[in-house]
Amino acid sequence: MKARDLILAAMFAALTAIGAFIKIPIPYVPFTLQFLFCAFSGMILGARLGALSQIVYVGTGLLGLPIFTEGGGIAYIFKPTFGYLVGFIAAAYVIGKLTERFKDLTIFKSLLIILSGLFFVYLFGVLYLYAICNLYLGKSMSFYMAIFYGFIVCFLGDIVLSLVAAVASVKIIKVTRKIGLCTYMKIEQ
Repeated sequence: MKARDLILAAMFAALTAIGAFIKIPIPYVPFTLQFLFCAFSGMILGARLGALSQIVYVGTGLLGLPIFTEGGGIAYIFKPTFGYLVGFIAAAYVIGKLTERFKDLTIFKSLLIILSGLFFVYLFGVLYLYAICNLYLGKSMSFYMAIFYGFIVCFLGDIVLSLVAAVASVKIIKVTRKIGLCTYMKIEQ
């Protein structure tokens, strides 16, 4: 890995951390801008570095820095929202892998790619929310309520974030590919 790649991964980890503090509090799963930066990491950095940026984010938070929505530390794995953090890693990888397959990205293609990544955020997040509430926290939660609080309440906001990420990343990717800063694709001159 080049130093530039590590700096970019660290930068997107930091942006995701900043996104955690821009939030709208709702029960169980607060709405934040973390997914916006997670999506950007996959779209702009590609699968490998996008996932690395999210691993750095999650790892740094688990080491104790209070960069998650509700703090940090290893005990955060027992929080109902920890599954979403794991989902960010999977989402960045999926978004990056799908983005790498397209030479010409449109807003529609980018939106579909980002929504594919968002699926994994919700998959890990809702399943973890259900499991941790029922198996560890001792709070009885039906699967419907896990879907309601972990998906339905947040989904409209995440659609808006996905659209913003799709529009912005198409423009950013065109520029980075043109000037040779794209980390995962070399452009023929």
